[in-house]
Amino acid sequence: MSTTFPMREMRVRFAGETNVGMKRAHNEDSLHLPCHERLAIVADGMGGHACGEVASKLAVDTIVSYFRASADELQTTWPYKLDRSPGSDVHRLSAAIKLANLEIWEAAQKNEAQRGMGTTVVALQFLDDKVLVAHVGDSRAYRIRDGAIEQLTEDHSLLNDYMRMKNLRSDEVGNFAHKNVIVRALGMKEAVQVDAQVDVPKVGDIYLVCSDGLSGMVRDPQIAALASAEIDLDRAAERLIRAANDNGGVDNISVVLARLEQ
Repeated sequence: MSTTFPMREMRVRFAGETNVGMKRAHNEDSLHLPCHERLAIVADGMGGHACGEVASKLAVDTIVSYFRASADELQTTWPYKLDRSPGSDVHRLSAAIKLANLEIWEAAQKNEAQRGMGTTVVALQFLDDKVLVAHVGDSRAYRIRDGAIEQLTEDHSLLNDYMRMKNLRSDEVGNFAHKNVIVRALGMKEAVQVDAQVDVPKVGDIYLVCSDGLSGMVRDPQIAALASAEIDLDRAAERLIRAANDNGGVDNISVVLARLEQ
């Protein structure tokens, strides 16, 4: 069920869904829809067996817990001593993700069965006049504005590195042998670099975060069309999941939509 939260001169409406897909035995994705804070998260776990599910859930739970614990604290970037500049909100979101990385890393070191587990993560935080975007891995954030879709995040993947190195477009890659290799994820190392940015929203914008179970199955123009076609955001999320499954559903599929309204 979609939920709405007030912003300055706007409201933001959220909806989301996760699905096991057509090929996997269980769902290793986790997502968070806002309850109190205007925070949306998608995490795509990896590691096999139950480990991927453990890692993605630990990432989401740690980030949400950090936000709740630091809501009234002045030093919101604890335990990471980061610059208390006007970008402190960005630092807070980055610090939450870095803490999640550490929690996953330490859990894996203590449990032999969970060695090698990890997860991607992408998070949106809606403030009164801006949207914070932070991610690690190849789960994506998009903004759809006036029908045009823009990918806000850059995949931390071997494929994307290859495309940049060769100056290739996605339609020029062909059958690249290592499309699913991630070069950055939570839990791979004790510390992680988080990519974060600030976006300025306007009424009518739709922000979408998803695992690669959606972006790998449905092309960006179709994602934009399906997300924009429905007034009911819950139905839009359902149609996006269905499209990914109709195209093969080779991975777990998770999507969160956020629409800026009058």
